[in-house]
Amino acid sequence: MAKELKLNLPSADDLFSTQEERDNAKLEKVVDILLSEIDSFPDHPFLVKMDESMQAMADSVKTFGIQTPAIVRQKEDGRYELVSGHRRKMACELAGLEVLPCIIRQMSRDEAIIAMVDSNLQRELILPSEKAKSYKMKLEAMNRQGQRTDLTSDPLGRKLQGRESVEIIGEAAGDSRNQVRRFIRLNDLIPEVVQMVDEGKIAMRPAVELSYLPEEEQQALLVTIQSEDCTPSHVQAMKMRKFSQEGRLNEDVILSIMTEEKPNQVEQFKMPKDKINKFFAPGTPAQKIEETIVKALELYRQHERQRNNDAR
Repeated sequence: MAKELKLNLPSADDLFSTQEERDNAKLEKVVDILLSEIDSFPDHPFLVKMDESMQAMADSVKTFGIQTPAIVRQKEDGRYELVSGHRRKMACELAGLEVLPCIIRQMSRDEAIIAMVDSNLQRELILPSEKAKSYKMKLEAMNRQGQRTDLTSDPLGRKLQGRESVEIIGEAAGDSRNQVRRFIRLNDLIPEVVQMVDEGKIAMRPAVELSYLPEEEQQALLVTIQSEDCTPSHVQAMKMRKFSQEGRLNEDVILSIMTEEKPNQVEQFKMPKDKINKFFAPGTPAQKIEETIVKALELYRQHERQRNNDAR
């Protein structure tokens, strides 16, 4: 009786297809998904604003469609969670489209958080509050991923051959590990103070010092800032933190510190913000606004000089 031979022969598909075709078959596919079936990422830290840039993007999408597909992951209920592409989704809605081209990617919750943060940190203009929230989310996700194997007692966590998680986060975003820590500290500020940081009214270093104050002391500081129309310098913020640690910070001490004359204080010209808001996109830093106004005045002065010369 003849023995049955078992040969590992290639399938018909393998015999009549190229290696490139077989590789492409394994790649992720772009599919059109109804906008109504796509949910935003929970606690998404990056603002999706309806501004001129968004309107321009919507006009482009209406004419040319979406050129780069969004990234989603499928949830247990069958719906989809948007990982990358929140602006593209809004642009589609404004353009009157019903579907969004997407790549469906298999990711855990922590993998999705890291991918979401990394994709959005490539934006040109990112507010300090957005970095603060996104850095914290990514750090927590990285630490959870390493809990079973490579975390030490370091509260910020360590991964990848002894390198700190904050160092890895900073390298990906172009910030130092100390700067990453500073941004994360902003999450301990009350919303009103965070907004002042976003608007450029309070610099990063004093903001970090203020983040160590309890909420009630930050609220007392906010009252003084509004009544005295001033913001704390780095030295003043350090003083308040020191008094707070000693249990001696109160409204009177805050007022005394905030009304001290700053060593390099110079006379300032102030203008109501509502008079210039229409010339700048929401969220534009105060320093950028100041630089733009100065350049505009220089151009105006050149124009006036030229006009006077022509009149002679």
